[in-house]
This record gives sequence, C-alpha cells and structure tokens, in this order.
Amino acid sequence: MDISSEDVLNAWLRLTTTVNNVRLAGELPYYELLICGILYRNQKSGAPGSLTATELCGETRMLKSQMNRTLNSMEKKGLIFRTRSAQDRRQVYITFNMEQAGVYEKEHARILGCVEELMDRVGRQRAGEIIQLFTLISDMADEVIT
Repeated sequence: MDISSEDVLNAWLRLTTTVNNVRLAGELPYYELLICGILYRNQKSGAPGSLTATELCGETRMLKSQMNRTLNSMEKKGLIFRTRSAQDRRQVYITFNMEQAGVYEKEHARILGCVEELMDRVGRQRAGEIIQLFTLISDMADEVIT
C-alpha cells in the first residue's frame, strides 16, 4: 500500500478532531480540562502548585489571548485562583482550586474510561507500542513545527 503525506495528514486531522471534540469533555471545555489537569497534577505531585499563564501557554501551546479567555472563564467558575507574586508584582500565579477537584476528577475518570475502552479494543499488549509511537510522532512534530 502506497501511503501519501495527504493520507497521513487526513488520519492525523481525524484523530485530533476526535480528541479535541466537545464530546470528549463533558462539563468542562477541552482547554479548561487540559489546564485543570496540569494544575491539579502539579499540586498533587508536591511541586509548587502555581504556574504563570506564560508557563501554561508553554505546556499547552495555546496562544496568550486564548489562554487569557480560558483563564477568565475558569476564574468565573471558581476553578482557579490568581495571585500576584510578592517578589515580582508583574508575575501572576494561577492555582487550581482544590475545593473544585471533584469537577476535574469526574471528567478525568470519564475520559480514562474512554481510554480503557480503546485499549481493550486495540489490545492491551499493544498499548506500549501505541505510547511509543505517539511519543515519537509528538517529539518529531515538535522538531519539525518549531
């Protein structure tokens, strides 16, 4: 089978469109869920719980304007707190509101359920291969795109 760049692009777009689709995230929009996950895991790991919007942009690859809109929405919902740094007043730290952890944990569990079903369908023995392939593709995309 002769596979073209167009075939790979179409498969990639189909996968990313499916994953980014509103149906994946229930109560929270995709980017809010993504940011909650980063902040939640950061706080749970014992690392400093707060990150700046710039650091979040780096981790999510979101544009600053998109990040600001998303953070404003999350703040209105009570999912995050913003605090100005005492050392550098220009820095604003974003912290996940752990009192809202249930909202994130529920969504995360639901998505993990989808991943579990996908692993059952593909075969658990192939899960390691899939992770390696996704990681390889992601690393190479970083090199090519940036």
